[in-house]
Amino acid sequence: MEMDTLWNVGLTAAIAVAGFLGRSIFTELQRLQVLINKTREEIAKEYLTKQEAAHDLNRIMDRLEALDAKLDRIIERR
Repeated sequence: MEMDTLWNVGLTAAIAVAGFLGRSIFTELQRLQVLINKTREEIAKEYLTKQEAAHDLNRIMDRLEALDAKLDRIIERR
């Protein structure tokens, strides 16, 4: 075999191995991207937004103010 033929065979083998590894790495990156996206969706389901937290806090404060008013009326009656 001549040197050119050996060089071509070697380069072809190296490119084939690199292509195979590159394809498996690309596939793994796609899989990880899907998992990251699913994780982001799940996290969004579990946590409150600022608006939801503010709304809930306002509801709690309204209820506490109503209880405070009732306690004031009970104390005034005595």
